[in-house]
Amino acid sequence: MVKTAWLFPGQGAQAVGMGRDVHQASAAARAVFSQADEALSERLSALCFEGPMAELTLTANTQPAIFTTSAAILAALRERYPSLPPPVCAAGHSLGEYSALHAAGCLPLADAVRACRVRGLAMQEAVPEGQGAMAAVMALDGDIVAELCAKVEEESPGLVVSCANFNAPVQTVIAGNAATVTRVSGLVKQHGGKAIPLNVSAPFHCALMAPARERLAEALATVSLSSPRFPVLANVDAAPKPDAKTIVEALLRQVDSPVQWVATVRKMSEMGVTHALEIGPGRVLSGLMRRVDKTLKVLSVNSQGSIEKVADFLMLDQEG
Repeated sequence: MVKTAWLFPGQGAQAVGMGRDVHQASAAARAVFSQADEALSERLSALCFEGPMAELTLTANTQPAIFTTSAAILAALRERYPSLPPPVCAAGHSLGEYSALHAAGCLPLADAVRACRVRGLAMQEAVPEGQGAMAAVMALDGDIVAELCAKVEEESPGLVVSCANFNAPVQTVIAGNAATVTRVSGLVKQHGGKAIPLNVSAPFHCALMAPARERLAEALATVSLSSPRFPVLANVDAAPKPDAKTIVEALLRQVDSPVQWVATVRKMSEMGVTHALEIGPGRVLSGLMRRVDKTLKVLSVNSQGSIEKVADFLMLDQEG
């Protein structure tokens, strides 16, 4: 029996042209882009379709753009398959959690787009440019990486370095002050791992993001949330949140806490998930899923063409 999870990508999945073909093919997708443009009083859709890439990759633009593209692809998917069964659960990587909550019916589109804009601005401005850094650590267990971060942080009063994303058993992203991230990267090499510096505008998901958390709290206080129609696994602990209060708490904790993606994928397996749809631009999560649990089948749904593959993948009636 097919049991499905819906996955939604986060920052880093952006590409000029994302969502353009679903916008052309689907009235439902066009409505999503139109609502997003109206919510921000600007042509976010044009930035998604035409770029330029330098502007699209500004965090304040990237976050609402990826959210909107993911929501549009989901709308096109639901339009194509009116009887598409709900998933066993959903989850999003970092920013993608907003897409997952929208998919579950608890976060209205316009509110979500505006919240993602505030979140992006707040995260971009939380740390002065050049003071923070992130690096992807490969070929080392996440627990070892966490120990190395704790050691360096203890030896560096007033500075921060910690695990930001537990993406796969031997792929962990670290974040913090530039100096401490460099020091941990050196220790990683000594332990047989490899640290790859990431080209990011800020050190996400670490204690340096505390100012962003405060600004986001003000924005989310104005949002009207409903209880989710299906479980959405939160980044902070891979557990579903049943109501508005706990959802907001998890979204705020997420800003300066690590993304527990390994635990999230394992939780899906425990819930009996057999198939996953990665709904949104790119295919980053498909790769991460396979590194965590090779038994899960994953399809990246990032275009109108891939939407047409969903019926065979999930063994649906072709008419939905």
